[in-house]
Parts: sequence; structure tokens; C-alpha cells
Amino acid sequence: MKVLLKQDVENLGYAGEVRTVSDGFGRNYLIPKGLALLATPGTMKQAENWRIKAEAHRAEQRREYEALSAKIQGVRLVFKARAGESGKLYGSITTAMVADQLNEVLGTEIDRRKVGVDPLRQLGEHKVVVRLSAEFHPELTAVIENEMEEEMAPVDETAVAVMDEPVAETDEA
Repeated sequence: MKVLLKQDVENLGYAGEVRTVSDGFGRNYLIPKGLALLATPGTMKQAENWRIKAEAHRAEQRREYEALSAKIQGVRLVFKARAGESGKLYGSITTAMVADQLNEVLGTEIDRRKVGVDPLRQLGEHKVVVRLSAEFHPELTAVIENEMEEEMAPVDETAVAVMDEPVAETDEA
């Protein structure tokens, strides 16, 4: 089935293009959602208008993504988590947690599915990719610190020295 795309469809094409798709995909998804029309001679006349509007929309979106990419590149997120002696976390820092903190810092609405690939399970500094679009993949830095280090306050050395002294025995019995 040949369809004329009314809007950009990821992994399929841009608005105003004619694409051949399976009958089920066209009938059950593209046409009911308003993403495409059946390619007929009448609808082909409208293709140029959609193409012009879509190009203007893509140019505006590209400018927004460039600005957002520049902001994301400079972001450094710090997470506190419990970890074992080897540095492996007891849980993990999920992509949803990274996305939530990123949105809070930047004041944006980036979908969690666009942030990172796998959950972070190790202490240290990690680079996390944010897939804004096909051409924009900025990286942010996520630092995972052990929360147990803060709770363990340094031991007072004078108290340790007193504890090491032998205890004098008394004749109380």
C-alpha cells in the first residue's frame, strides 16, 4: 500500500513523502492516527504543502535541539547510593532517575526512554548519552558516590589512643 506521509514518522520518512508500507501498518496505524493518507492523485497535490511545513518545523526543532544539546553537554549529575567494598551498587541508578534529575536541573521534559541505555551499577563517573533525535546525541556526566562514606565520620584519634591503653586492675572482689 502506498501512503503519503502527513507528518514525520520516525524510521519511516518525512512529511510529504510517498512510502510503500504493509497494508496492516497503513490501515491500522498510520491512517487512523492521522500520520498518513492513502496516496491518490488528489492527495499528491497536497504533498508539496506538507513538505514545506514539515521542513520549517524540522528547522525549528533542529535549532531547539542544538541549544538543548549545548546545555546537556555541561551537565554533571551527582547521585548517592549504597555500594559494597568493590564499588558495585546494591541497587542501580536507572535511566528514569537520570532523566528525572536532568529534567529538574534543566527545567525540560526529556523522555526517560531517550536517556542512556543501561542502568548504572558501579561507583564512579559515567558518560550517559541522551538521544534527542537522529543527529543529536549529547552526553552528560553522572557521578555515583557511596552514601556510606558520609555516614562513617572520621574516628577521633585521641579516643582510639585511650582505648589502646591497658586497663588497670583493681582489688574489688
